[in-house]
Amino acid sequence: MRILLMGPPGAGKGTQAEILGRRLGVPHVSTGDLFRDHVGRRTPLGREAARFLDAGELVPDRVTTDMVRHRLDQPDAARGFLLDGFPRTVRQAHALSAILSARGEALDAVVEFTAPEEVLVRRLLARGRPDDTEDVIRHRQRVHHRETVPVLGHYAGLVRTVEAVGTVEDITARTLRALGLPEGVSTR
Repeated sequence: MRILLMGPPGAGKGTQAEILGRRLGVPHVSTGDLFRDHVGRRTPLGREAARFLDAGELVPDRVTTDMVRHRLDQPDAARGFLLDGFPRTVRQAHALSAILSARGEALDAVVEFTAPEEVLVRRLLARGRPDDTEDVIRHRQRVHHRETVPVLGHYAGLVRTVEAVGTVEDITARTLRALGLPEGVSTR
């Protein structure tokens, strides 16, 4: 399956991607992990991304899209993938469509995780990261709403909304149901 996971910061996309990836036998592809990997290995894309990251700027769509394209070309993604953190803008959604179209593929579903903002703020504050102040967290929520929520319109008909409140297991069960999969699914 080729699935895009979307939701505001703190909705648990990464946690669910790890669980679902194991259950479905497909890789969890996170742009944050891609950035860290490329920068750490000092690949040409990593060096380019580092210039922007070091300056506190957003990495250009072209660089992010190239990282995603290279990752999806890996053999373990041939049977499918879970994308987390990409696309974040409508422009990136168009780029992803072009990547998949060139491969003769399409997304099977888009899972939108939702939760009340106060729940998200509490979760992120509980992580205890120094950059997770309430003001910064609320700013990230506004940026997500402004830039990423419009991406859902690009995927009309594929979106499955899942309430991301409760235990990790409850959210996983809701997600599997939304995808029309049995809770014990395993493709391995």
